This record gives sequence, C-alpha cells and structure tokens, in this order.
Amino acid sequence: MTSLLSPSRTTPSRLLLAACVSLLLPGLVRAELVVKPVFGPADPGGPYKHPAAIEELANGDLYIVFYGGQGEYEGDTAVYGSRLAKGATKWTPPQPIADTPGRSDGNGVIWQQPGGPLWLFYVVRYGDTWSDSVIKYKVSSDQGATWSDSDVLTFERGMMVRSQPIELPDGDMLLPIYHETGNDKEVVGAESSSLFARHDKEKKSWSFTDKIHSRLGNIQPSVVALDDDRLLAFCRRGGGYGTGRDGFMVRTETSDGGRTWTPGADTEYPNPNAAIDLIKLANGHLALIYNDSFEGERMPLTMRISTDG
Repeated sequence: MTSLLSPSRTTPSRLLLAACVSLLLPGLVRAELVVKPVFGPADPGGPYKHPAAIEELANGDLYIVFYGGQGEYEGDTAVYGSRLAKGATKWTPPQPIADTPGRSDGNGVIWQQPGGPLWLFYVVRYGDTWSDSVIKYKVSSDQGATWSDSDVLTFERGMMVRSQPIELPDGDMLLPIYHETGNDKEVVGAESSSLFARHDKEKKSWSFTDKIHSRLGNIQPSVVALDDDRLLAFCRRGGGYGTGRDGFMVRTETSDGGRTWTPGADTEYPNPNAAIDLIKLANGHLALIYNDSFEGERMPLTMRISTDG
C-alpha cells in the first residue's frame, strides 16, 4: 500500500467535502488535496453537525446527509439532507429528512441502489447512550425529493449504522451494521461487534449474519467486494478514546459472499477509536481512509491505495 496524503486537521465543527486528484508515475506519487467547507455551525442543522455521508445519485446530483442539533446527546438532533444539483455550484440549505419526535436521531447513511430507489439509514436513540439505539430506514423513488415513512430494520437495542452498503452480484444489498454495548459515553464496550444485514431483492426481506467479535471490540465496518465470493471489511476498534499504542483497525473477511465472516483480527494500522472508510475504485484498486494515530487525536487523515486486493 502507498500512502497518498496526510492533510492536517481542520475546523472540527465543519462538514468537509474533499476531492483528491492524484497522478501516479513510475516511482513517484504526487497528490493534491482540495478541502471545501460546506456547512458551518451557523447553517441549518444546529451548531453540532456529525458524521456526514455523501452519494452521487442516478441523476448526477450529489446528496449529503448528516445529523445535527445542540449536541451529540441532545434530544433535538435530526438527520438533515442537502443537495448539489448536477451542474450547480451551491448546495441547498439542509432540511430535516428524519426527525423522531422526542428522540435523538443520529448517523445518517445515504445510498443509491443501482437501478433502484434511494435509501436512507439512520439511528434513533431510546436511552442515555447509543447502546439504547435502533436502526431505522426510509426510501425515496424520486431522488430524495420525497421520502417514505420510516421503518425499523431491527428492534435489538444497541444496533447502529455508519457505512454505506454494497450491491452483491445477485442483486441483494449488504449493509454493514454494528452492535454497541456498555453505558459509558467515553468507552466503546469490549463486547461491541460488527455484523451485516442482507436485503433479499426478490423477497424484500432482511436477514442478519452472526456478530463479529475481536480483542477490544469492533464497530462501524466498511466493506468491499474483491470478487463474487470474497469480501473484505475493516472496522473501527472498541475501547476508550485516550492515548496508548494498543488500538488497531480490525479486519474481517468472507469467502461465501458475505454469509459467514472470520473473527475480527487486529491489523497493522493504528486506530484512535475513529471511523474508517474502505472504497473500491472504478479501476478495481482499494482506497482505505483513516486516522493514522494512536494518540486519541483524529489526525492526520490518511489515504492508502492497494492495487492487489
């Protein structure tokens, strides 16, 4: 793997839309990173804006979702959406697209199913911590102009979502989810685990894999398909948020199309209890984006490229 970029930390309260343009020559890697602030604390969505997801829609628009409010554990949080129409230069003002009365909503994920509807997955918290949350979802048949009523993916408490799904060769959807345990807001419990929800395209039904456990616990899996049967996922580690050199990204894989997964194993890559993203590029290479740090700081932001799966 080759490290392409490590930009410095920027304003934490802003949502960032980053575009990386790289030129690969024999023996040389050159990269330019362009960081563009999209929304700040004064924009709709409240002063607190947390994990953003972005998707290119079938019509060429870009769509961002995030959750916002007065704070992470405040009851006023809702999931907001904003659109950059194809050819436009200005994003629409964020509008709430999922807001459960009297509850805190979080972690929105937006995904355009190839040849199908636009999906929104998100979390609703029913207690003091995220261990009391459940996953809900909505669908849109008009590129996010309107949304269906919400439905519950699973009633099991502690279930959450963070990363985008992928479509499998048979047309089924594989959604990475995780089960967070513990009642300490500063520690992700060691029994926290990753798993996958599979949506059967023909039956319109959901099924769930077994939970993937690891040494410190693991959450927020991000998955790619290497071929029809082999899939690879990296996960955020569990534990606390302090300094220390014992926190690594967790790896799991499958050779049966995502039905069973190997136990989570530490990788060589540091993880300060922060989200990661694993993406399969159009040329088949893999991009891994994460914070290359043990020290509790979510910096630097690093991207590594794999050309060999």
